[in-house]
Amino acid sequence: MRENWRIKVSVLAGASALAFSALTAVPAVADEAVGDLQEVQMPEGVKIVEGFAPAAGADVPSLEPTTDAAFSAAAAAKAAPANTCLGSTAAYGVTGCFQHNGDVVWAGDTKKDGMSAAVGVYTDYGRAAEVCINKLGVNTWATCDKDYRETGNVRLRVLRYDGDTGKFYQPESWSGWIPVDGKY
Repeated sequence: MRENWRIKVSVLAGASALAFSALTAVPAVADEAVGDLQEVQMPEGVKIVEGFAPAAGADVPSLEPTTDAAFSAAAAAKAAPANTCLGSTAAYGVTGCFQHNGDVVWAGDTKKDGMSAAVGVYTDYGRAAEVCINKLGVNTWATCDKDYRETGNVRLRVLRYDGDTGKFYQPESWSGWIPVDGKY
């Protein structure tokens, strides 16, 4: 009987800890207002690259946030043209995606708050992480052209960047792994 009581208390304690962590660790969604920004430490040696405005008349992705479910990305890759932007992910004030044709990283700034949109790119094959920064202002896209190994995958991390201090801030969001060749 005493053992049964311990099991019940353990389950209750575990459920309480899980519920508390879910309430405190959930990142803000793209449209949530942010109170106090929390600084994010970037990996040692991360390279910061300033993005460029897309060429006039270029097809640009929507700045509206979308989900990053693996099945929808796979369907988009199979059904869409080669310039489709994959792995779309968003957090407060920033949205980002990856265009496999040309290895283009897109960083979109969606909030007028004096900060820049930042899209970190990580690989599964050990290439040093880089961050594409959009300093062009609210409701704009910036692109960073890269050359990733075609047999590899990339993962995007979107967050805010303060150019005056050189610091990154939450909320942040991560995409799933995106095949560089665009084939799921």
